[in-house]
Amino acid sequence: MSDSLDLHCPAIRAHYVEILGQLLEEEGGRRDAVFAAVGLAADRLLHPDTLLTVAEFVAVCREALKQSRDPALGLAFGQRLKFTTHGSLSQAAISCATIEEALRTLAKYFSIRFAYIDLTFFVEGGDAVIQLDMRHDFDDLYRFNVEAVLAALMDVNQLLFGKRLMLDGSCRLAYPAPEPSHRARYAALFGESAHFGQPANQLRFRADLLALPMALHNPVARRLAEAECEVELARLARHQGVAGRVRSVLESVTRDPLPGLDAVADQLHVSPRTLRRQLKREGTGFQALLDEVRAMRARWLLTRTSQSVEVIAWQLGYSDPSNFGRAFRKWERCSPSAYRAEHRGQGASA
Repeated sequence: MSDSLDLHCPAIRAHYVEILGQLLEEEGGRRDAVFAAVGLAADRLLHPDTLLTVAEFVAVCREALKQSRDPALGLAFGQRLKFTTHGSLSQAAISCATIEEALRTLAKYFSIRFAYIDLTFFVEGGDAVIQLDMRHDFDDLYRFNVEAVLAALMDVNQLLFGKRLMLDGSCRLAYPAPEPSHRARYAALFGESAHFGQPANQLRFRADLLALPMALHNPVARRLAEAECEVELARLARHQGVAGRVRSVLESVTRDPLPGLDAVADQLHVSPRTLRRQLKREGTGFQALLDEVRAMRARWLLTRTSQSVEVIAWQLGYSDPSNFGRAFRKWERCSPSAYRAEHRGQGASA
């Protein structure tokens, strides 16, 4: 594992993994078997704010590849990651004025969707270059991850520009050419421009195309989308360090009551005293992190499920619903029932 990426760090939003599961099922596999094999609760994938860690995502990808037996699963997965999948990241990019602005925006915020991959954009001679570098050392998943991101990029490219960008462009890949049947799937995406055994993973096209206007340019939409991207960047930053690990443990719980300090310390393989000291060094404490996750989870459960306030209180670790009510009033300045009534149109019952 690379020193730059911790196994406990958040790597990807849960809905990407749900899409991978759907693809696997359509190819004859069983997504529930994949999630069960890696100890991932399926209902956890339904929460819009859930971030899976590096370790969790790696386990899912390995099990999916094992079950599918499709060497080109990465390409198929990437083609499923449509424009709308990426939310604020896609919106920020397509709202830019030119292709160059869009690519610089994409590179700036790429980590909010794929924290385990670095995407850089630069101009080299007459070429505009998008380069992908893995931030992990899992050789068995290297090609899968490169294929997924490149296929996703090409899908958006086809949507916005058709074949213009790749007419004189190329796709360079830093791994050997696959078997002929697998390579044919590259041809369907990149034509004859895919070149294997190259020094880096890159998409290249003519730099003079960077000034092409974006058909969906919208300064207001761009500003709003970038504001959302900044919020997500800040959230990722909060998941770094020991505090980030604690958040990840707390956010991974879906049905059972949220764990206390001792249980979290045990999962992180440290003593409760050590965990308190580490959190204090980072300027926070366990109770503050627990309340932060409780508040986020409470809002979601109240608006997205039909569970009673008493059941929600229990899931959040409150033995007495009245204590939950008092805490919620501090967060939202209203009771849980009043919050649900005001926001009931935002969710669907479960």
